Amino acid sequence: MDRAPIPGSRRPERLDPTWTDRLSWLTRPGTARIAAGRRLLAAALAMTAVILLLRGDPSDDQVAVVATARDLTPGLVLGADDLRLVQLGAGAVPTGALRALDDAIGHTLTGPARAGETLTDLRLLGPRLANAATDSSDARVVPIRLADPEVTDLLREGDRVDVLTVNPDTGGPAPDARVLASAATVILVSPNDSGRGARERVVMLALPAGEATTVAAASLSTALTVTFH
Repeated sequence: MDRAPIPGSRRPERLDPTWTDRLSWLTRPGTARIAAGRRLLAAALAMTAVILLLRGDPSDDQVAVVATARDLTPGLVLGADDLRLVQLGAGAVPTGALRALDDAIGHTLTGPARAGETLTDLRLLGPRLANAATDSSDARVVPIRLADPEVTDLLREGDRVDVLTVNPDTGGPAPDARVLASAATVILVSPNDSGRGARERVVMLALPAGEATTVAAASLSTALTVTFH
């Protein structure tokens, strides 16, 4: 049995419409169809919002990382009072961030750090820093003392320098300079102690293994200096 169509509407005219009748009605232009489509869209958006709210943002997962508890100076051997654990969103954790206090305690800080700074493996003196500084898998860290302390005052972490010594056996009026290593990276300059008992400052250089051995051996018997790149 059919029923008369309602003026202004395009609903199915059968009392028992088939699925093709319903599909045909939904695809026809008309106020009723548009309103129904809007209701369906609003319901879908509301359901999506609820799902996202319950699920949460994976990037907001909290991760414990090691941070500085106060302003720190380069060359400091880190202790428990210098560090604290803080919570960061997983998306905000830098590469190489330290996750446990024991990963930092007893290690030497290579540069100044502000309170609250997240510590990474490259902020501590060690093989990973040497490898990153030289782009070499066999890098070594060599401590040297320069013949002229005033040159040490000019050095900063990250500087690239050539390490030189002199060869006194040249027989000429002035000794010849000899380059022991090229493009060494300064990774630490010891603090400038003042007053009585001040120690001679040490410069830590990252070098490939071969040049590191040469520089270390020369530092035992000859004066060393550097030239800046």
